[in-house]
Amino acid sequence: MSRFKDFLKRKNIEISLKRYGIDALGAMAQGLFCSLLIGTIIDTIGKQFGISFLLSTVATIAGKEYTVGGLASAMSGPAMATAIGYALKCPPLVLFSMITVGFAANALGGAGGPLAVLFVTILAAEIGKAVSKETKVDILVTPLVTIGVGVFFSWLIAPPLGKGAMLLGDVIMKATELHPFFMGIIVSVLVGIALTLPISSAAICAAFGLTGLAGGAAVAGCCAQMIGFAVISFKENKWGGLVSQGIGTSMLQMGNIVKNPRIWIAPTLCSAITGPLATCLFKLQMNGAPVSSGMGTCGMVGPIGVYTGWVNDVHAGVKASVTSFDWVGLVMIAIILPAVLSLLINAFVKRLGWVEDGDMKLA
Repeated sequence: MSRFKDFLKRKNIEISLKRYGIDALGAMAQGLFCSLLIGTIIDTIGKQFGISFLLSTVATIAGKEYTVGGLASAMSGPAMATAIGYALKCPPLVLFSMITVGFAANALGGAGGPLAVLFVTILAAEIGKAVSKETKVDILVTPLVTIGVGVFFSWLIAPPLGKGAMLLGDVIMKATELHPFFMGIIVSVLVGIALTLPISSAAICAAFGLTGLAGGAAVAGCCAQMIGFAVISFKENKWGGLVSQGIGTSMLQMGNIVKNPRIWIAPTLCSAITGPLATCLFKLQMNGAPVSSGMGTCGMVGPIGVYTGWVNDVHAGVKASVTSFDWVGLVMIAIILPAVLSLLINAFVKRLGWVEDGDMKLA
């Protein structure tokens, strides 16, 4: 046993919650931010400001056309896996092999792609580190083993993880059949949680075509998570954290959530309040592209989706006009209430001693 421990130490393989649940998860969120989320923001800027270069096809691969933002988003799997490999302190050949591993896991994982990337990358990275520099033909053996293990586990566990993520989508769709008040609570909370978890809330919403009042509730939940975490962690993360979480992703807090799950109380309770307010008071509907329901304030895609739906409804004659009450509702649900409610709830949670200063500090 001591020889095995010495081997793990020599290979820098540390089997611990900190290494896998905090370091790797935190790095994965950064990889997602630098690919899918940045790509989404670029596409949103191009569409809203009519920037032709950002709207133009810059590459066509296997018959599929990609914009600049589209290329960045397409690299989310490799970006997440490489970030995880970096956090796990992989040697160069193992780290570079993560590109293929991440692509396979994300492609086969569907809505559970990010979660699949996390599990598969950890397995492939640690096995790759174990064989690294153990042979005279390391340049062949290490990539072969790392990629082989990664693709095998992608084939084995990524599809079930994707199906598991879609089960959450089934629950969300069941909730849409409830009274708007209860539907608002359940959809807002579940989609908001999915946004922060390493699964794709956007993919779930897109797959189930989540629009209308349910889409509005989903937008409310996502905004509560993103704006909520951005505001309550401002003391620790300042303006950089406000921007990266407020228009980036609340998934950046997953490593801290593993360390102290109670930091999740304020944004989640906030979503349980703003959801029914969106559905019952402001009658907020998201009738844009369904994917927007699961994006929140990432690149302001959620609110822009609501606005796009208004415009489409007006043109179709379904809605007479966009009223000032519509705008008030959108601003309140997407920004003001998440900020105010999260601060109030978090202050109470901190008074109970459940959350302390520094618990939400980003690396």
